[in-house]
Amino acid sequence: MEVEKFEEFFSQYYEKDLLAAAAKGEKSLVVDFSLLDKFDPELADQLLNSPDEVMDYAREALSNIDLPEGNLEIEPRFKNLPEQNILRIRNLRSEHIGKFVSLDGIVKRASEVKPEVSYAVYECPLCQEKISVMQDERTIKPPARCTNPECRVKSGFVQVDRKLFDARWIFIEEPFEMADGDRPGETSVYLKNDLTTPNMQRKTDPGNRIRVNGVLKEIQRTVRGKVKTQMDTYVEANFVEPTEIEWEEVIISEEDEEKIKEFANDPKVYKRLVDSIAPSIFGMDEIKKAVIFQLFGGVPQKLPDRTKIRGDIHILLIGDPSTGKSQILKLVSKVIPRGKYVAGRGATAAGLTATVVKDEEFLGGWVLEAGAMVLANKGIIAIDEFDKMTKEDQIAMHEALEQQTVSVAKASIVATLPAQVSVLAGANPKYLRFDPYKSVAEQVEIPDTLLGRFDLKFALKDIPDKVKDERLATHIIETRLKPETVTPEISPEFIRKYVAYARKYCKPEMTREAADRLKNFYLDMRSLYTGEGAIAITLRQNEGLLRLAEASAKIRLSPKVEIQDAERAVEIMRYSIQQLGYDYETGKIDIDKTEGMPASQRSKIHAILDILEMLEKKLGKPVSKEEIIATAEEQGIKASTTEELLRRLKTEGSIFEPRVNYIERIG
Repeated sequence: MEVEKFEEFFSQYYEKDLLAAAAKGEKSLVVDFSLLDKFDPELADQLLNSPDEVMDYAREALSNIDLPEGNLEIEPRFKNLPEQNILRIRNLRSEHIGKFVSLDGIVKRASEVKPEVSYAVYECPLCQEKISVMQDERTIKPPARCTNPECRVKSGFVQVDRKLFDARWIFIEEPFEMADGDRPGETSVYLKNDLTTPNMQRKTDPGNRIRVNGVLKEIQRTVRGKVKTQMDTYVEANFVEPTEIEWEEVIISEEDEEKIKEFANDPKVYKRLVDSIAPSIFGMDEIKKAVIFQLFGGVPQKLPDRTKIRGDIHILLIGDPSTGKSQILKLVSKVIPRGKYVAGRGATAAGLTATVVKDEEFLGGWVLEAGAMVLANKGIIAIDEFDKMTKEDQIAMHEALEQQTVSVAKASIVATLPAQVSVLAGANPKYLRFDPYKSVAEQVEIPDTLLGRFDLKFALKDIPDKVKDERLATHIIETRLKPETVTPEISPEFIRKYVAYARKYCKPEMTREAADRLKNFYLDMRSLYTGEGAIAITLRQNEGLLRLAEASAKIRLSPKVEIQDAERAVEIMRYSIQQLGYDYETGKIDIDKTEGMPASQRSKIHAILDILEMLEKKLGKPVSKEEIIATAEEQGIKASTTEELLRRLKTEGSIFEPRVNYIERIG
C-alpha cells in the first residue's frame, strides 16, 4: 500500500527530476518533505516516526519506476523537515532514537572516506550454496547456518564476494550562538554512499556549518565482551546541506554584477560602505573605513623564491568600555562567509589554532581537530577581549597571523593547516581607560611581538565632549524611537556579494605613481628619526600600506592601484600611528609606542641601570631604593617614573630584591 502511494507521489511530483537524475547517473533524489506532507499527511507522519521502514518503501517505489536507463538504485533524500523535528544536539534523548531528526551544527572533526561492506556473499563448504548476508554491525558476520534445507552446515563458510560502499564519520557541535553558557552539544554523524563524494567531502570537512537530516540510532557499548546498559548514539544521515556558504559559492547573477559595477563607479562608494557598517554605532568613520578595507583585503603575493606575502589585513581595536568594539566585531563576523567570533578566556590555543585528539571508537586513533582560525580559513575571525587570553594562547597565534598557517606536531600527526584569515581583535586597557601618555604594551596584556603583527591599531576613547555627547545621545534615542533610521543603506547581502565579486575578479597591480606616494610617505616618516631612538614607522607598516592601497583599488574594481588609493592608505595609516604612536613626552611620533616600549622610556631604563651600576660600585651591593630614586631625580627622572621602571625591570628579571627596599642587578 505504502509502496503504491510513493510510486504515485514520485510520478506526480518528481518525474522530470528522476529522468534528469537517471540521465546524469546520479545516485539520489532530493525530496521536499513538505510536498509529501501535502500529498499524504499520514504517510509523512509514518516517515518521521518509522523512517527505516518507510524509507524501504520509498526505495522500492523508486526501483519500480521505469526509466530510460533501466532500473537504477536511487536513494530518496528528504529535506525541509517540519519544525518540531528540528532539534538542538543537546536536546537529543532516548525518545528520539529511531526517529527522523534534523540537526544544525559545525563540523568539528572528520574521518577519511573509507570503504565498508554492505553485503557479503559466502559459500557453504559442503553444498557450495551461495548465501548473501547483510552487514549492519561494526564487525563482519558470517551466516548462522546454510540456507539449504538439506545441508544446514553451521560453520566453515568462505567469503566469495562482497558489495562495498563509501562511508565517513564526522562530528558536529552546536554553533556558538546556540550554546548559551554551557559546552556546546556534540554528536557523531554517519555518512555513506553519495554523501561522501569529493564535493560533499569538501562541504563536510571541519569548519563547515551544515544541516543534517537523518535517523538517530544507538550503538551498544561493550567492556571486556560485556554489553553495558549505557549506549552511544549517532545520526545516520539521509540528507546533508551546507548552511554557510564560502566566497566561491556566493551566487552572483548578471543583475547583481551590473549593480556591483554601477556601485563601484559611484564617487561616494567609500562613504556609502562606511555608512552601512554598524549604522547603530555613532561616528568612528575612520575605524569603519579600515574595517571595510579589511573585508576586501589586499592581493597575496608569491615571489619567485617561494616567499609568500599575505594580503589579509589585521586590525586591533583598543578602547574604553562601552565604545562599541564588540558590536563591530560581531557584525563583521556575520557579514563574511565562514566568519567566526570568539571571546576572551573562552578562546584557548587549541581552540584557536588546532589540536590532536584520540578517538579509537569512531575515527580510529589520533585525529586532527581544527580550531577557530582554521575553521575561518579565507574569512575573518573576530576575537573579542583579546587581552583576556593567556599569554601562552596568544603566542600560539604568531604563526597564523603572519605565515597564515597552523602547524601541529603531536602524537602521530605532523601537519600544516591553512589559516588564511583576517583578524579583527578587540581589547580593553588594564585600568579601564586608555591613557595616551603610556605605550600600548603597558596598557594591554598582549606580547610586543604579537602587537607588531597588526597592520592597524586604533584607540577608541570615551572623552566627555558637550557637542559630541549631545549628538551621540540624540542618535541613540532616535534609534530606539525610529529603528528604521539605522537601517544600513547597503544590505549585508549585497555587501557580501560585492566583496565576493571583488575578491574573485579584482587583482589590482601597483602603479609607479602609487608606489612612489607610499614610498615617499614611508621615507618622510623615517626621516623624523633624529638619532634619539624614536622611530616613526617600520617595514611592517610599509607592507600594511601596500595592502590598504590594494584594498582601496578593489573597492573601485580597478585593475590598477592608483594615486588616490595610495592617499587613502596613507590617511588611514597616519590616523592609526598618530592615535597610538604620539609620544607626549618628546612630542614626536614613535612607532615603538604602538608595539612595545617608546624610545623615551627605553632611555630612562638605561639611565636607571647605569645609576644602579654606579651606586653598586660606590656603596656596594645591594643598593637602597631611596638612593636610586634620589640619584634619578637629580638627573630629571621623576620618583614615580623611577618606581614604575624598577617594577618593570624586576618583572623582566633584570634586577631583584635580596631584601625589602634594596635592589641588586642580575648578572
